[in-house]
Amino acid sequence: MTLDEIRPGGQCRIKGVSVTGLLGQRLLDMGFIHGAQIKVIRNAPLTDPVEIQLGEYQVSIRHDEARYVEVEPL
Repeated sequence: MTLDEIRPGGQCRIKGVSVTGLLGQRLLDMGFIHGAQIKVIRNAPLTDPVEIQLGEYQVSIRHDEARYVEVEPL
C-alpha cells in the first residue's frame, strides 16, 4: 500500500521510499524514513496536494509523490 491510498483521518507507518534521485532525497530530508508514523489530515479540494502530519510537523506533498512512499496501516 502507498501513502496516496490513505484517506483523511487514516494513520500509517512508513515501510520505505521507492524512488531515488532528487525526489527520493527530498522525501528522506523531509522525514519520510522507515518507521515514521503518519496521519493524513486532508486533501485539497481538487485532491492535490495531500496534507499530512509527520511526527511533530505538518507537510503537504503531491499525490504523485505520495505514491512512492510505501506504508502499512495502523
